[in-house]
Amino acid sequence: MYIPRHFQGPEEPTVLVDFMQRHSFATLVTAASGLPVATQLPFTARLSAAGQVVLTAHLARANPQWRELTAGPALVIFSEPHAYVSPRHYEQTQNVPTWNYIAVHAYGSAQLLETESARRQVLEDLIQANEPEYLPQWQALAPDYQQRMLGAIVAFELTATDLQAKYKLSQNRTPAEQRALAAAFAHSGNASARQLADYMPPAHESTAPA
Repeated sequence: MYIPRHFQGPEEPTVLVDFMQRHSFATLVTAASGLPVATQLPFTARLSAAGQVVLTAHLARANPQWRELTAGPALVIFSEPHAYVSPRHYEQTQNVPTWNYIAVHAYGSAQLLETESARRQVLEDLIQANEPEYLPQWQALAPDYQQRMLGAIVAFELTATDLQAKYKLSQNRTPAEQRALAAAFAHSGNASARQLADYMPPAHESTAPA
């Protein structure tokens, strides 16, 4: 991913895992056949005992992309939040609009989780992350129904070997412009913009041009 120096995001795995947990709906990209294939999926993210970032998710068994997962490296793109940046927040009129956003790219090799117990764990981790109150209901469903549901998915785990984070948050603008943008995002009617306001850095000296 192209990352200008002034938009370099954090490198600490714990910070990136926290971001991926908050914005867990991501895009899985593979290209084993020479043509990029992408699927949008909810992921869970964690740090392993060895300090590696581990992502888990599942594909529908009917989705042929799962057959490419172990044939080569995969990429998972986390790309929220984002917001339009109007030049009316800049001090000079000779400016153009742009976009602020955060993106984290996780590259790695995927491993299929083929046992029923492993697939069940992936599903239950996802439930726990999004609606823990549903977990007892899921666990109380008829065993044959659970098995049909589990049989219809392919679960996998990806251990990240390369993490790239881009935080494009107007770090190249003046302190006054940064404050104006942060305030505009915080009071925006757009939920993504309001989320982005939480990541805006404290006003500091301008660094480099866009």
